[in-house]
Amino acid sequence: MAQIAPVWLNKLETIDKIKSFIVDAGKQKCDIVVFGEGLLPGYPFWLSFTQGSKFNSTMQKELYAHYVVNAVQIEKGDLSEICNLAKEHGIAIYLGIIERAQNRGGHSLYCSLVYIDSDGIIESVHRKLQPTYEERLVWAQGDGFGLQVHGLKNFCVGGLNCWENWMPLVRTSLYALGENLHIAVWPGAKRNTEDITKFIAKEARSFVVSVSGLLHVENIPTDTPHHEEILRSVPTIMADGGSCIAGPDGEWVVAPVTNKEGLIVSSIDFNRVLEERQNFDSVGHYSRPDVTKLTINRDRQSILSITQ
Repeated sequence: MAQIAPVWLNKLETIDKIKSFIVDAGKQKCDIVVFGEGLLPGYPFWLSFTQGSKFNSTMQKELYAHYVVNAVQIEKGDLSEICNLAKEHGIAIYLGIIERAQNRGGHSLYCSLVYIDSDGIIESVHRKLQPTYEERLVWAQGDGFGLQVHGLKNFCVGGLNCWENWMPLVRTSLYALGENLHIAVWPGAKRNTEDITKFIAKEARSFVVSVSGLLHVENIPTDTPHHEEILRSVPTIMADGGSCIAGPDGEWVVAPVTNKEGLIVSSIDFNRVLEERQNFDSVGHYSRPDVTKLTINRDRQSILSITQ
């Protein structure tokens, strides 16, 4: 778990920081490293403290434009260096990004969770289905295209962004695909991770890894638009971390860690999943598909369909 602060809203410098932690995790022989929600280039904390919903605000427009410029364009190779490091170190990566999606015109933003395998291949890009509250002022709604799971040694790993983890049907879709290692990424708050992490672990009988970011006022670059006004408005600590791991019995493997930047490394035992599935398996022997069944639409949504 890479619990770190971005160089807030600065794509290039945040990429450099992410790369250094991938190298560190690779040197420690980690099989996977996870970064928090929207870490690249950062969570839009300004919205809560600077009248983010004020219509036609020059400040809000300029901050949004800055956010778009620093968002990730996957199709243009923004993640290439990160993919190369994954391959070089043989490590899988879950990375929270703000995606500037080419297939939606290139000007709307999505809170996306990217899975890069140990060969450096981007295997899935999950766009957050439902931005939460003020997030809707800068993030568009995602789709089901990225609701996928991936093999990782004995494990089957999947992931969701922040409050998506509270969506029962979305969680169940990953369980039904075979997930037994659930990744939950967050902008950074112990209050978000301390309850839901253990609950999902017990419901799914899976390991749950919750990874959060950090953000203190000193992480806000001075060249951020409206820097002084932001500093006058925000608290000293906007994100305190709370990264943690719960086992398939719902008990802590790593209790929430707050206000500490760095790698949090732990080993987990796949056999614990099998032990806890003995008495409960929500999509297996304890399910009733003849009574209730779930449907997923995995289409990548776009306003444009071209026929030749």
